[in-house]
Amino acid sequence: MDNKFQLTREQNVFVAKRNIVDYIWKSANLEGIGVTYPETQTIYDGGVVNGLTVDNIIAINNLKYAWEFILENEDIDYDYKSLCHLHKLTCDKLVLEQNLGKLRTAPVNIGGTSWKPQFPIESQIKEELEQLLKQNDKSKTEIAIEIMLWIMRRQMFIDGNKRVGMLFANKIMIDNGCGIITISQENQKIFFEKLIKFYETGDNTDLKKWIYNTSIDGINLN
Repeated sequence: MDNKFQLTREQNVFVAKRNIVDYIWKSANLEGIGVTYPETQTIYDGGVVNGLTVDNIIAINNLKYAWEFILENEDIDYDYKSLCHLHKLTCDKLVLEQNLGKLRTAPVNIGGTSWKPQFPIESQIKEELEQLLKQNDKSKTEIAIEIMLWIMRRQMFIDGNKRVGMLFANKIMIDNGCGIITISQENQKIFFEKLIKFYETGDNTDLKKWIYNTSIDGINLN
């Protein structure tokens, strides 16, 4: 699974900034936040949107701040601390303060399946993340996708795991000039079907390949 794009970080940041509202809109919809693209653009620009819940508006602004963190901080490590910080940014004012950036201590249910994730243990999370990052035989793109799916299935936070997973993966993608992972509107139903199967089996092969083939955005400069 080779890198689909070979960009400099500067070029990759340019691509991300050019399409940032689109990425935020798709990511929000992926988490069931029902906003349109024009509404997302208005919120991103600091405007007022009538008819949306306060939580929806907060969620969009949080994604904006999380993306800014990714794009403006090249030297941040891909570690447990950064993972927790991204959760704080994406879920600020949406979950209880004591749950922000902290591993969940309550069980969670996954819509569409009876499968339940195990409780997260900090030492295990750190070790698993380190092992995923040390796969020198794989491209950065493949590693980023695997880490994204690991975060989603691990369900280590009380909420926002898909947002955090995609943001963390895109930090790896952008820093290494590999493009951006984004799930298009028309592909979200298929994504959820494959995600449920991945949750239940723990086998990421099919979903990883599908994301690689359908859900990486970038530009070819050659």
